[in-house]
Amino acid sequence: MSDEQLDLTAKEAAEQLFRLRIQSQTERMGSPTLKRKNRQIIARVKTIQRQRAASATEAEVAPA
Repeated sequence: MSDEQLDLTAKEAAEQLFRLRIQSQTERMGSPTLKRKNRQIIARVKTIQRQRAASATEAEVAPA
């Protein structure tokens, strides 16, 4: 995925997680595992973004 797609995926997952938290407070939660899945998606996206940033920084520092 491109950087824009990763950002969009993280934002969508965060919005969905917010909605699920509200639903769990009002006891209308259909599937409690959805909160966990959204947190995992956000963590995966952030991990990929950090890896890309680290490799870009490493490429700038090391002369080729």
